[in-house]
Amino acid sequence: MLDFTWKVFSQTGNVDTYLLFKELEVERQERPESQKEVLAEIDFPIS
Repeated sequence: MLDFTWKVFSQTGNVDTYLLFKELEVERQERPESQKEVLAEIDFPIS
């Protein structure tokens, strides 16, 4: 999602798109777990 948002911003220069990119970037930093790690934990829960 970050790549797509950055690509749209770089092509359009739209400030709102840049702000969305920054918001998504901050959200991603707050949640360090990758989707693969979450899915692996669901498949093999640690007891």
